[in-house]
Amino acid sequence: MGLFDSLRRKSGGKRKGKPGTLRTANKQDTAHLEEWAATRQGVEAYLEPKTNVTDTTVVLIAHDGEWTRRRVPSEDAAKDFARKRGMPVYEVNRVGYPKRMREYTERMKRQQKD
Repeated sequence: MGLFDSLRRKSGGKRKGKPGTLRTANKQDTAHLEEWAATRQGVEAYLEPKTNVTDTTVVLIAHDGEWTRRRVPSEDAAKDFARKRGMPVYEVNRVGYPKRMREYTERMKRQQKD
């Protein structure tokens, strides 16, 4: 028995994709973004460029700093998504993340400790 055989058996031997292959955006990603944006106020979109490890993603950030991240098919698709919903879109490499996002993440970490 090989080192990783037990792991393969637990997952039924099925892989979601080839190792080293980026997962692309799918309908579930888009549906999540749509639902999330529709149920939050003051949502802004922050575009994250494709890297060697991760495909293009968009981070949606609400007025209180709550956020979510999902893959998108392309930068243009992310911009179209934001514009159709009347939300501003920013490029993370140019403007960074807003302070409220970092503060929200810190609040969540503190709450988990308590």
